[in-house]
Amino acid sequence: GPAHLSRLAGKCFSFVESTYKYEFCPFHNVTQHEQTFRWNAYSGILGIWHEWEIDNNTFVGMWMREGDSCETKSRQTKVHLVCGKSNKLAFVSEPSTCVYSLTFETPLVCHPHSLLVYPTLTEALQRRWDEAEQLLYDELITDQGYKKTLKDIFEEAGLLKVTEEKEVEKQNKKISLEFETVEKCSKEYKQLSKEIKKLKDLLSQHGIAYKGNSGE
Repeated sequence: GPAHLSRLAGKCFSFVESTYKYEFCPFHNVTQHEQTFRWNAYSGILGIWHEWEIDNNTFVGMWMREGDSCETKSRQTKVHLVCGKSNKLAFVSEPSTCVYSLTFETPLVCHPHSLLVYPTLTEALQRRWDEAEQLLYDELITDQGYKKTLKDIFEEAGLLKVTEEKEVEKQNKKISLEFETVEKCSKEYKQLSKEIKKLKDLLSQHGIAYKGNSGE
């Protein structure tokens, strides 16, 4: 995520509400400790640093997931980063059972560009985003296709966690590229050649120059 937020790593911030003390350690975890003398006072993890929530080119929150179990699921917490004069945990709520919401104030997000996603990406990923933007503008992909491309970019950048199913799918794709026979390879090559021709024709129709060679 944003490089300037890394100075929060290794620090923890607490907030006490009625009999509970909450502790937020950015890029680490969120914990809750019951402040009573009961023999079975609760003390546990409400979530471990997992991924960002991204909306409209902005880091809108940090997801801390896979906390202590709660009935059939794990506890999880969304941390909202808001502009404030000092670093402090300002508010805690539980909008739905075992899903917590934390508001963290920090001067590190007061600049209007401090939570933009695009500048944190590598040049190659920025180029992919630019291309997707152009395709959407030219109506060559749907809004859904555009969102999927962005999700792939964010996953590749390590901002979003890749689901296990997707990991398996990726591995399977790699394996499926190894052909058992030359015949299968030729068949696949012909199929891809047809597809490339279609795409080249489409680019020509829209007046987009294509540079490449048959080896690619």
